[in-house]
Amino acid sequence: MKIAVNKVLAASCLLFVCIMASAQKYNVVDKSIAVVGNELITIGNLEQEVQMMNAQNPGRSSDRNQRCEILEQMLESKIYLMQARVDSLTLNSDMVESSLSQRMDQVRTQLGGDEEVEKYFGKPMYKIRMEWHQQLEDMNLIQQEQQTIASKVPEITPSDVKAYTDTVSKDDLPIVPITYQLSQIVIYPDREAANIAVKEKLLSLRERILNGEKFATLARIYSEDPGSARRGGELGMASKSLFWPVFSDAAMALKPGIISQIVETPDGFHIIEVLEKRGDMFNARHILMKPQYTDTDRTTAFHKLDSIRTEIMNNAVTFPLAARFYSEDNSTKTNGGQMADPNTGSSYYIIDQLKPVEYSAIEGLKEGEISEPIESTDNDGRQNASHDYVDGKTCYKIIRVDKIIPAHTATVENDFSQLEGQVRYKLQMKAIDAFLNDKIKTTYVTIDPMFRECEFERSAWASKFTKE
Repeated sequence: MKIAVNKVLAASCLLFVCIMASAQKYNVVDKSIAVVGNELITIGNLEQEVQMMNAQNPGRSSDRNQRCEILEQMLESKIYLMQARVDSLTLNSDMVESSLSQRMDQVRTQLGGDEEVEKYFGKPMYKIRMEWHQQLEDMNLIQQEQQTIASKVPEITPSDVKAYTDTVSKDDLPIVPITYQLSQIVIYPDREAANIAVKEKLLSLRERILNGEKFATLARIYSEDPGSARRGGELGMASKSLFWPVFSDAAMALKPGIISQIVETPDGFHIIEVLEKRGDMFNARHILMKPQYTDTDRTTAFHKLDSIRTEIMNNAVTFPLAARFYSEDNSTKTNGGQMADPNTGSSYYIIDQLKPVEYSAIEGLKEGEISEPIESTDNDGRQNASHDYVDGKTCYKIIRVDKIIPAHTATVENDFSQLEGQVRYKLQMKAIDAFLNDKIKTTYVTIDPMFRECEFERSAWASKFTKE
């Protein structure tokens, strides 16, 4: 969304910026900037939303364009909220409380604790919590109203989907990427021996710290958490809810300066030193070390997997039967090794849902062919930050390509459910647009002329500015 600002408006824009600065810095000016029915929007309301967005997205600069976008969102929200009250929708209190806790934890962690949050927003925590609670109650009703409007769209029939594909350009139809259905046989290395070895290393480091060496120095040298290692293992003040529960429990139980015993999480093994605690937040240092497996572990597993692969290829045993007998992955062995996306439960994978090493192993294979043994990870771990797969514990596996669906433009015959979803979404958006445009025209709305140059997405707002 672009904002047109010319020289004639320079003075009014300067006034606008000054008012914003005063409202944020001194919390004195709270000018009314819009009325929707009996709902009021003030500069203070707008600035609070700007502050929240900037707190959640550090480094983003505040400008007139951002405020125009946020104001239009607030205007639309008031329309939904009024209709939700007319429809007597019931608040989902559990969802509100959960959302409030999540928001509080995120902002407290981002800003560095309660004191910093109070300083940033210029008000005490109890008032911030109270205001956010009200906002989230409104948001819950707004979302329910949107769902109510969307639910009025009739069920999509095959003829609706066919009519859609017949009328739109082929370029507007979704491209279905190459999709795989896969099965696996998994073998784990000797985890017990590796766990013992890494624990011994951590115990040695703990002993060195207790004997006077600096935790931060050893963390920089030995920790396998790249994000915190360069900071001497320091994690920063954060809510305990952001860590694995066992890690948080151990940290919260420590007194500052005390070094924990070894703590195991899905990331590996840790020793922890708490630097500071504030309520349910803490700042700690840690040293993370992960089990390391030897070439012997890998060679032994590869040899076993290669033997199983040979048996299957010689028709001595079927892949599903071999998976049930040999595989050590409990989540897939019972169904003959068939893999499923842990996030969706679907047995079909697109490229982004596959770990790179696994895609490399099956790339170029035909249906029914089996990969060479590879080293990979299971799904018992942390979601990858940039992809749809989970990085877990080290394992070794062979993968069979059960089925390949080439990349193609979606068709009614082969991709009905995907096209049905697209048609439903478009009809729902059309219904929501129609609702908003109608309500804007029939609802009493006034907008302060200082926002006249905002290029709102909905042209219906243009008639709602008060005269200067």
